Amino acid sequence: MASHPLSKLALLVTAGAGFCPLTSHAYSLDAQFDCQAHPHAFIGQLIDDKYIEPDPMRVDSNSVNAYRPVHGSDMTAFGFRVYAVLGYEPDDGMFKKGRGTALASPLYGAVLSAPSEAVESRVKAAGSTATVHMIIPLLLTAVVCTH
Repeated sequence: MASHPLSKLALLVTAGAGFCPLTSHAYSLDAQFDCQAHPHAFIGQLIDDKYIEPDPMRVDSNSVNAYRPVHGSDMTAFGFRVYAVLGYEPDDGMFKKGRGTALASPLYGAVLSAPSEAVESRVKAAGSTATVHMIIPLLLTAVVCTH
């Protein structure tokens, strides 16, 4: 299997992404997965609204920044709990650079607590063009928009 830009995100679990129950007042990210937003706007709004921490909990070598939800924030995407939010945009000071070669194009997304098959089914049903990537089988899946 080829190395994928998100393959290292399995480390999110050990980086502190906790398992919390879903509540009835969750903020849904579904609309942002029309893949029309830019990473700066997507991440910036979540920081401004205090849904995610302003500093990334992890920066992959390819410069994908992973942000931890603020304690007590309840976000969902496609009905699944969000454990981390991802973003990177070349030449944008909001995103920290990794030690390796940065991605050439913008990317944003979320890591969800659900098996990839279930996430993919809901992404397709919603008509989203986002891609789905298994991070940890039956446990964590990434939904990603690229430009």
